Amino acid sequence: MRIRQISVTMTSPSPLVSLAGAGMQRSGRWLVRGVDLEVRPREIVTLIGPNGSGKSTTAKMALGIWLPAEGTARRADDLRVGYVPQKISVDWTMPLTVQRFMQLTNRLTPDEVGVALASTGISHLRHAEVRELSGGEFQRAMLARAIARKPQLLVLDEPVQGVDFSGEIALYELIVTIRDQLGCGILLISHDLHVVMAATDRVICLNGHICCQGAPSVVAASDEYRRLFGDRTADALALYRHHHDHTHLPDGRVRQADGSVTASCAGGHDHSAHDHADHDPAAEPAARTPRPEDIHA
Repeated sequence: MRIRQISVTMTSPSPLVSLAGAGMQRSGRWLVRGVDLEVRPREIVTLIGPNGSGKSTTAKMALGIWLPAEGTARRADDLRVGYVPQKISVDWTMPLTVQRFMQLTNRLTPDEVGVALASTGISHLRHAEVRELSGGEFQRAMLARAIARKPQLLVLDEPVQGVDFSGEIALYELIVTIRDQLGCGILLISHDLHVVMAATDRVICLNGHICCQGAPSVVAASDEYRRLFGDRTADALALYRHHHDHTHLPDGRVRQADGSVTASCAGGHDHSAHDHADHDPAAEPAARTPRPEDIHA
């Protein structure tokens, strides 16, 4: 008996968003040029770089908020996007609960609110006032709003601002969990280098153009990255990836590699504290970054 051989070609999912040779110019000055970028389902792509390097500009081109002055930008048809902006305008003097905050611009049912809050570990804060939240709790509420409609692409602009170091680690671990649960792609913007890079699939380092890109370990070892951020930052990344073999739980405790749960990390680094960074109302701007109608922020 002859067995017919069948050839199967494995293909990766089509990009959710992509840029090809994209650049943006304002008042005769190039903000960023020559950017090639793709974000696919279940992939976390992180844009890093110093202030003014073109990170937010690149994200806005990918989302269609800004049309590139050169190059092309493409989005998948009917793409559902969840968005956590870097800054948001909230009247902190108003008595606004977390549930009401979730429903301000989204027509969410109570069940949808409950599922989203549970996914970010803050179900117990459903009826708490937003102005009483810590920095980490507020960022989790923002993340809950962004994922409530089960987006295909999640865009996070500096998602750990106002959060202490242990809270940063916990939030990035949560972002990876959300990616796994929703199967969505994630475009993350940050300057928190070593913590972000330890929880991402691919890094694009910007400074008006793409300096280097690839897997975190490849980027950290590149000469371009070291010239831009210094040897100490690259070495800190290697140290972080080697020593942090644990998971941060929503209540602030830590699950060690052996399965035990403790109040702090082994190795002398205390990560047990909750996020106590206060949200400064005076630091908030009057307007939120514009976005397409199908972006839930």
